[in-house]
Amino acid sequence: MSSSRDRMSEGAEANAAAPDRFEEDVLALMPALRRYSRSLVRSDPDGEDLLQDCVEKVLARRAQWRGVNLRAWAFTIMTNLSRNRHRHTALHPQVELDDDLGLQAETYESDPLERSRLERALNGLSAENRSVLMLVVIEGYRYQDVADMLAIPIGTVMSRLSRARHQLAEAMKDDNVISMRRPK
Repeated sequence: MSSSRDRMSEGAEANAAAPDRFEEDVLALMPALRRYSRSLVRSDPDGEDLLQDCVEKVLARRAQWRGVNLRAWAFTIMTNLSRNRHRHTALHPQVELDDDLGLQAETYESDPLERSRLERALNGLSAENRSVLMLVVIEGYRYQDVADMLAIPIGTVMSRLSRARHQLAEAMKDDNVISMRRPK
């Protein structure tokens, strides 16, 4: 029977033996990390900054990774970076710049009104509820994994998820939309 220290050193040895594989695995995580970063900060540009900081930290701290679950480790780093940014912003508020810089945003083929409603509904959730919702529903993590990543009890994960789903359902109700049907 091997101890956890033996398993950790085995993971570190495997990590050191496959440098290209580690970077490939981090690269494969980028879409999921991008989605999660944007949901944490509620902004595409800030989400990209958070993503870049997270990937930079993951690569710089590679020696600290124990070879167990790279995805969970990266999501935990991103969550902690987001929390630290939030604390820093609360202590040192920034001045808002004019948003109209003449830049064009990406266009999507989906219904822009529906996308806008969903974005408003997600942004209306508290940061805690939104992060749990994104990790469980979008990223597919199990409750215990989310509890470990966020350092909260599993019951708190379940209650936050329940509240987030309820709030999202209320915000997305069909009666919030004006029907544009033709009269018969």
